[in-house]
Order: sequence, then structure tokens, then C-alpha cells
Amino acid sequence: MTETALKVLKDKFGYDSFRPGQDEIINKIMNHENVLAVMPTGGGKSLCYQIPALMLPGLTVVVSPLISLMKDQVDALSENGIAATFINSTLDYQEIEHRLQQAAMDQVKLIYLAPERLDDERFLSELSDLNISQLAIDEAHCISQWGHDFRPSYLNLMNTVHQFPSHPVVVALTATATSKVASDIMQRLNIDPTNEVSTGFARDNLSFQVVKNQNKEAFLLEYLKVNANAAGIIYASTRKEVERLTGLLQKKGVKAEMYHAGLSEDVRNKNQEDFLYDRVQVMVATNAFGMGIDKSNVRFVIHYQVPGNLEAYYQEAGRAGRDGLPSEAILMYQPSDLQIQHFFIDQSDMEPAFKTREYLKLQEMSKYANTEGCLQQFILKYFGESSPACGHCGNCLDERDQVNVTVDAQKVLSCVLRMRQRYGKSLIAQVLTGSHVKRIRDEHFDQLSTYGLMKGRSQKEVTDLIDFLTSSGYLQQVGGEYPTLHVSEMGGSVLKGKAKVLRRGAVKAKRTVSVDDGLFESLRQLRLNFAEQQHVPPYVIFSDKTLQAFCEELPQSTLDMLSIKGVGQNKLDKYGDAFLNVIQEYEADASEAAQ
Repeated sequence: MTETALKVLKDKFGYDSFRPGQDEIINKIMNHENVLAVMPTGGGKSLCYQIPALMLPGLTVVVSPLISLMKDQVDALSENGIAATFINSTLDYQEIEHRLQQAAMDQVKLIYLAPERLDDERFLSELSDLNISQLAIDEAHCISQWGHDFRPSYLNLMNTVHQFPSHPVVVALTATATSKVASDIMQRLNIDPTNEVSTGFARDNLSFQVVKNQNKEAFLLEYLKVNANAAGIIYASTRKEVERLTGLLQKKGVKAEMYHAGLSEDVRNKNQEDFLYDRVQVMVATNAFGMGIDKSNVRFVIHYQVPGNLEAYYQEAGRAGRDGLPSEAILMYQPSDLQIQHFFIDQSDMEPAFKTREYLKLQEMSKYANTEGCLQQFILKYFGESSPACGHCGNCLDERDQVNVTVDAQKVLSCVLRMRQRYGKSLIAQVLTGSHVKRIRDEHFDQLSTYGLMKGRSQKEVTDLIDFLTSSGYLQQVGGEYPTLHVSEMGGSVLKGKAKVLRRGAVKAKRTVSVDDGLFESLRQLRLNFAEQQHVPPYVIFSDKTLQAFCEELPQSTLDMLSIKGVGQNKLDKYGDAFLNVIQEYEADASEAAQ
């Protein structure tokens, strides 16, 4: 089985070996065992069902949540010489019937559908007549009410699975699932708990960074200046902020477009296509943009405002560096941004228990933003995975001077105790800065020895310090919507003078990755020409990583090219000679210049 799968992997996709977990998942599918695949973004989830699709006798149905993802996947498969299609709301009835007929005649091996399509009884009946060997459920965390992106349309998949007479094997795939979400997925889809294959959540090529207590606009503009040729996504929490940022960047000469649910479908599609086709450098967006975006050469993802939870953050951040090249995920943090997410939770229709859960998740997001430990380690711990420090995140590589803030920390910790550990950070900051608000007088907090102890500081500065002490473990938050602060055992050691508290100050913008030499640019231009002819995004032709390999290895023949990752036989036949000519011309010019 593995030898056949390896041959398909090489011939169709141009890779010599499987990534961790892929062969195990494929073997389970070929043994007709339902399986849950938990793999990081860019970890190769799609191949886990695409290779069995080519080996199984019947049709593979892929449930996918976004139209853009379907088109990207089908385009990529077609470039590899694999017959695939999709059915979604962009097609009329006749075209849908035509594509179903193609599937019935074994003219396609994979068909992509939105989950809502399966709510249509007539369509489901027609689909049930086909010989479906495999049902792949992408973004499977959407099926769980404990997940960060729950979609009711996914719940019907439980019933759908049982309606297919062919009894297809089920593979569920996700990049972001806590242990609770994973258990929920497996229970709902009848997957044996022993058939969860998790390759870990670590993204070794992704460098995490938190920028806080700084001028966000100044940092963003400097970062985009330093990374002028890199593609990236900037996330903001509201449509208004997306529009403001886009206007700012365009005014500064950055090729930027916007994406949010308030734009017309035509404008959204145009802006998304411009980004996918490398016509614009930066997409500024709400979280309406991105799930399933397969653009492999996104070099950075910047969250200009704090998202609601770590699952959403990690999934969105994971859209950087899908090709495996070094990339950055930057969170720009201000405590006031948490209020926006708090408002979103307040205004939601969720049950009280779910709201409490979301408030707690938001607290974790704040802790992440304020920790001075390894950022990737913090994220992995959240997903239940232990790991050493990554060695390449902003905190691990932090060379900024550490400032001793022990005395200020003792003032905060002492105030928390004197307020009987029954209040939140806002009131504590008001007491420390000597505020005259009515509540302080009513509670007689103006009589405390810690009242006004930090009178020379702004409430924002003191609140920032409280956030830092909380994320670092000196304080603990208790409760959901209105958490109170308690002094931890670590905090007690600081109060007794047995431990010091050290803190760092501002982050500078740096360049993500440098592959922009002359040959790389020539190859990229050739790729763009082919992409425009084929009407597909450039990365579908060859990824940046494959182009970089061409630059490093300088293949001398099409046979040499076939040994490079990402070059399968179909792509070699279509594009090999043209790319080889550019490489040979570059070498000839370099040789002539050296003489």
C-alpha cells in the first residue's frame, strides 16, 4: 500500500517522501477506517485524502466551507493532471447536473461541495446514487460547538454519512482542535478514538512576535517598508478599522486591498483574486477572509487588533508560510482591543455557559500577549502539547534590555491583597493611580496604604503592568465575564522579596525572508506569465519554495528538475523546458559577466 501511495505522491505531486502522519492516515483510509487528522496549516492535510482518492475505485466527496478554497484546490489538482470538480452556488442547475453526470461516468475522481449543499434532499439523493468511496470533511472543527468556528450546517454531516449506500470511509481534517474539540468531532462522526492522528501543532518555519505598548501605525508602516516585496495579510476586528487601515496603506504607496462582509460579492471576489494572483501585496481584512485560502507564499500575518481566542489566532496566523519558507505571525496588542472582543461576546446569542467559555478564552489571548516566555510553547500548551522553547519566536530571540520592575510589581500585588482579592484590574489600577471615582470612595479604598502609590503613572501603564504580571503567573484571574485578581504563589515570593520581576521594552521591525535575487525574480515573472495564461494563481504553477530550490540547485536538465520537491511529471511536461531555459540563460549571463 505504501509503495503505491509513494508512486502517486511522486508522479502526481512531485514529492519523494511523506510528511509526518500522512502515510499513517492514508493507510487507515485504505483499510476503510474512519480517521481524524489534526495537522498544522501547511502540514499537508489535503494530500491525506487526495492520494487515496486516486487509489480508491470510486469518487471522493470533499466537504469544504468556502467557494474560494474549492476553486483553488480544483485548479491545483488540474495542474497536476488530476480530474476534479466542484459544485457550489456560483453554478446554475444545468452545470450542476453536468458535473454530477461527469462523476457518475467516472470522469472525475474528486468533487468539492459546501456543507449547505447536503441540506438539499434532491441533491443528496442524486449524490447517493454515485459510488462514493471516501468522504473528506475539511475544517472539521466547524462541526464542534466547542470549536472557535462552529457552523450549524456541519452538524447535518452526521446524518449524511449514514445515507450513502456505498458506506464511504470518513476522514475529518483540521489544523486547530483542542482535545475537547477533537473528542467531539470523533464522537459525532463515529471515528474510533484510536484513529486520531495528530502530528503536533508546531510550525517550525513560523516566527511568532508580540508588539505592545508601541505606536501601532508607526510599526506597521516601518514593517511594510522593510518587507516591501513580501505578501501578507493584516487582520482587524471591525469593518471600520479595515477600511481605515486600507486607506492609510494606499496613501503611503502600499499595494493593499480590503476584504470584509460589508463589501459586495463582486468587490470581495476581485480583491481576493488580486491578492491570490500577486497583483496586490497586502490584504487588510476581518476574519471573514482567509479560511481555506491556499496562497502558499504569504510571508507575514499581522493581527492589528486582538482576535477572540487562541484557536482563531493560530489558524489565521498559520496562513503565513504554507510553503515552508520562514514567515512571521505578529500580534499587535493593546488592552483596549480586548474590549471589542468582549463586546462581540456580550452581543452574541450564545447561551450563558458558552459566553463564560468565550470570556475565559479571551483571557488566554491576553495572557499570550503579555507572556515573556516562548510564544510557540504557550500556544502548544494551550492545545495540550508540551514542547521545549522554539528558539526562534520574538521572545526567544529577544535581545532587548530587561528592566527590573520588582518594586512596581510589589505595589500592585500588595494592592490586590489589600483589596481582598475580590476585584478586577481596572479598579485596582484606579486605586493605585489615586483615582477619585465614586466607587473608590464608597468602598473606602482611598483609605488603603496602596491608594495613590503609583500616582505618577497613567491608568493604562498600570493596567499594562497588571496584564504582564497576570500572563507571567504572578497574578491569577478567577471567573469569566468579570474576572477578579488573586496573588499566586509566585507573586507571594515577590512580595516577600524572594524573587525579582524583570520586563522588556519596544520591538523593531525586521525583514522576514530574502530570496529576491535576479534569478528568483526572473523565475517568478515566468511563473506569473504562465499563471495569467492558465487563469490560476501563480503558486499553483510552482510554489516559492520550488522556485527557491531551482535557484539553489540550478538543474541542468528536465530530469534534474524532476528531483526537486513540487515538480511532478505533469508540471514538468507543461513548464519544465521554459523554466530550464531561464535558468540556463541566467547562468550564461553570470558566466559572461565573470569573464
